[in-house]
Amino acid sequence: MKKIFVVGSLNTDLVINAPYMPLGGETIRGDGFMTNCGGKGANQAYACGKLGGKVYMCGCVGKDDFGKMSKCNLEGVSVNTKYIREIEKTPTGVAVIVVTEGENRIIIDSGANGLLTKNDIDLFLEGANEGDIYLTQLENPIDIIGYGLSRAKEKGMIVVLNPAPASLDIVKYLESVDIITPNETELELLGGKNVLFDKGIKTVITTLGGSGYEIATKDNSSIYPCIKVDVLDTTAAGDTATAGLCIGLSKGWELERAMRFGSVAASLACTKRGAQQSVPSLEQVLEYLK
Repeated sequence: MKKIFVVGSLNTDLVINAPYMPLGGETIRGDGFMTNCGGKGANQAYACGKLGGKVYMCGCVGKDDFGKMSKCNLEGVSVNTKYIREIEKTPTGVAVIVVTEGENRIIIDSGANGLLTKNDIDLFLEGANEGDIYLTQLENPIDIIGYGLSRAKEKGMIVVLNPAPASLDIVKYLESVDIITPNETELELLGGKNVLFDKGIKTVITTLGGSGYEIATKDNSSIYPCIKVDVLDTTAAGDTATAGLCIGLSKGWELERAMRFGSVAASLACTKRGAQQSVPSLEQVLEYLK
């Protein structure tokens, strides 16, 4: 099995349900408060670990309780956190999420996520080998993410980009990407599949929500259905799908089998509330695939 190197964000999600958004100066009662370990990078690293991968993560947290919690949660599923740097006098990234009538309203403080450096990337990739998997997203500074993509490509790694949250600033770095995993909105913002192929990307895997996913190359494309489940919460479903894909790639599976594995894992994650705590175990996914 190849190693999986994840570069990305680590956040703590503070979630509360409310009947409506309070007005200025107003205090209202909410319910269902949850504190979740989140951040797209950490979600994907956690899912890779829980699904049985040999996973390393690079990112930044504050030297605070939220940072300790984020690292501890990853270590609980055997993710190597040696390259998660703790930063003095800067908080761990936080997302304050108010849920009203099923809709999320989110306020983010990137905190330590904004202080990732090229040196962090260089140290992280010293132990990476040709054929290992490199996975990243766009919640850290784009120039640093772009640098990481280039360095991973130079080392002969399989480079996977989950372009979320979507940003056109990443376009100039796409020549270093092998596989990109946007949702439909992100794909449209980036200009569509043909633009991505013209940038040198070999494979575009577009997640289509409840309709499944599309695997496309320059020569052909196919749409695959996802399994039907009773959806409770779609938080981190996309992160779980991409993580499952990387698990399959690390095992040397063909692309269709790897993404099928990721899709099933993502659907099962939708049956539970929360981000990382919703990720299914390897055994649960394999049991379904039987």
